[in-house]
Amino acid sequence: MPSPDEQASETAAPPLIVILGPTAVGKTSLSLDLAARFDGEIVGADSRQIYRGMDIGTAKPSALEQAQIPHHLVDIQPPDKQMALATYQQMAFSVIDGVHRRGRVPFLVGGSALYLRAVVEGLQIPEVAPNPALRAELEKFALDNGREALHTRLRASDPEAAAQIHPNNLRRVVRALEIVQTTGRRKSELESAAPPPYRILKIGLDLPRPLLHERIDRRVHDMVEAGLVEEMKSLLAAGYSPDLPALSSLGYQEIAAHLRGELTLQAAVERIQIETHRFVRHQYTWFRRIPDVHWFDVSQAPRPAIRKLAAGFLPSRHHCR
Repeated sequence: MPSPDEQASETAAPPLIVILGPTAVGKTSLSLDLAARFDGEIVGADSRQIYRGMDIGTAKPSALEQAQIPHHLVDIQPPDKQMALATYQQMAFSVIDGVHRRGRVPFLVGGSALYLRAVVEGLQIPEVAPNPALRAELEKFALDNGREALHTRLRASDPEAAAQIHPNNLRRVVRALEIVQTTGRRKSELESAAPPPYRILKIGLDLPRPLLHERIDRRVHDMVEAGLVEEMKSLLAAGYSPDLPALSSLGYQEIAAHLRGELTLQAAVERIQIETHRFVRHQYTWFRRIPDVHWFDVSQAPRPAIRKLAAGFLPSRHHCR
């Protein structure tokens, strides 16, 4: 792998810095720091932070943070409008190109595996026509047997796709199974890549699992104290169904169950914590397959080393301080 200094000399391709890592590891804090130091703008790669009104449960950057550094692909659509992966990809490339035209540095930040792959690898999504009857059958199976049972079927059919999709993401689980059962081939076998014309520096944040679980557990408590229950009530009052893919995602579905009287608040909190621990395992499965990532253990206070790495990667004109 070329050194950052060697990469910086290759000025033909514009730069893109990717910050990835599991939930609660500290991606937002690092991205704000680096974007301020290196004349950057932040491009979201989070499949839930795109939704308006879902702020607390997605750990969305605050209004103040978004005012300090330009953010893109955050708060761009209502929860009842789904975002196709190809649409996100097109929007992300357009935003990144716009940042480059302004002479600034784009920072792609997030933990959504498919969103990151769509940009970094230029992932080309297989064109397989929808099969409404099969979709209905798979959705009924999930309703009767639980989403985890449907995800288990996906793991047996396409382990790579299953590793990238959380069991709660029913729409993507159904789509992956639909592709396998319609074509007889795994989704990953049908995918191709057209890498974008960027020089890419990938920075990965890591944390020993027990410490990360502690952070997750604290974050869930903080979310509840910050008004997660009230946020869910507001979304429901606005007419959004708890069965929407966005609102049946991690955190929101447990609070919805609490509001229906199916769980105490404490039980909902504990379930969110446990499910987030499981989700982190899914994230790591995919992250470890990404080549050329510079990994940093957050517990070792790596911020100075990360800044040095970014400084070496970027031309001096982008160094603000």
